[in-house]
Amino acid sequence: MRKLSLIILGIIVLTLTTIALAPTPTLAAEIKLSYANFPPAPTFPCVQMERWKKEVESRTGGKVVVNTYPGGTLLGAKNMMDGVIAGQADIGCLCMAYQPGRFIVTNATSLPLGIPNARVGSLVLWDLWYKYQPDEFKQVKVLAMFTTAPTNIMSKVPVRNLDDLQGLDLRASGGAAQILGAWGANPVGMPMPQTVEALQKGVVKGLYSSLEVMKDFKFAETCKYVTLTDTVIYPFAVVMNRDSWKKLPKDVQKVMEDLRVEQSEWTGNYMDNHVKEAMDWSVKTQNVEVIRLSAQEDAKWDAKLAPLTDKWISNANSKGLPAEAIVKEMKMLIKKHSK
Repeated sequence: MRKLSLIILGIIVLTLTTIALAPTPTLAAEIKLSYANFPPAPTFPCVQMERWKKEVESRTGGKVVVNTYPGGTLLGAKNMMDGVIAGQADIGCLCMAYQPGRFIVTNATSLPLGIPNARVGSLVLWDLWYKYQPDEFKQVKVLAMFTTAPTNIMSKVPVRNLDDLQGLDLRASGGAAQILGAWGANPVGMPMPQTVEALQKGVVKGLYSSLEVMKDFKFAETCKYVTLTDTVIYPFAVVMNRDSWKKLPKDVQKVMEDLRVEQSEWTGNYMDNHVKEAMDWSVKTQNVEVIRLSAQEDAKWDAKLAPLTDKWISNANSKGLPAEAIVKEMKMLIKKHSK
């Protein structure tokens, strides 16, 4: 009996020793990614950034941690694309309207073709990029495409007709600036964050953009008039450094791939709802007056925009792009996604 007990004890000791000496499995290394954005944290491009971060971290089971940098703390508006390409940030959000000569195809969404809202604009932009795969995106991985809601005039002085607009200094960029110029205003180019100070100093008398900024940037405190034009949108892209993308495990890549269209549409829907909220706040708490053009006056404004699409087509053709096909495709996509 004693001999049997010793044998059993020896087996137990050997088993415990084997377990103790066995290599312990290591947890998967945490993947940390930096995500740069240029506007302040409360604005819609940063809201969508935080939503994307949350979804990626959740869907990867915590394997990925995304550190976000709003307000230009890592990369600014105009060096976002090049900064991501150079690896200064793994991911970046850029507004393509700030570089109209660089992003010709995707900036076609800024033509006055009747995009009715941000959701439609975001899906049209995504489909347009996906079909034509412009060369300017070859060095990055595209993670989302989205747009603002249509642009409207926010100003310190009332704009009720074209005469009121002549020579008026308004902040705008890209296709929106061309539209203001066609109407006779004086478009002044600058990133949105700089517009707050420019308004306070009287450098500009207002701006031409989507209306969520009335609340996000508190422009309703200085711009007491909104003239509804509902014309072009501003296109945005979320891009990732190619080397950073290639280093990701396949399962993480799949999570990000699966999010691309979903994130684009989510942002469009958020934007449309946020514009309504911002204008309700502006009217109720800041006494902003909303000016609606008469049908006759609206027709005058629209007539001045007709040559802009022809000009874009001529310029795009000179760059070797299928300009007529792109415009035709956009019109078809607007109808498709508006249903």
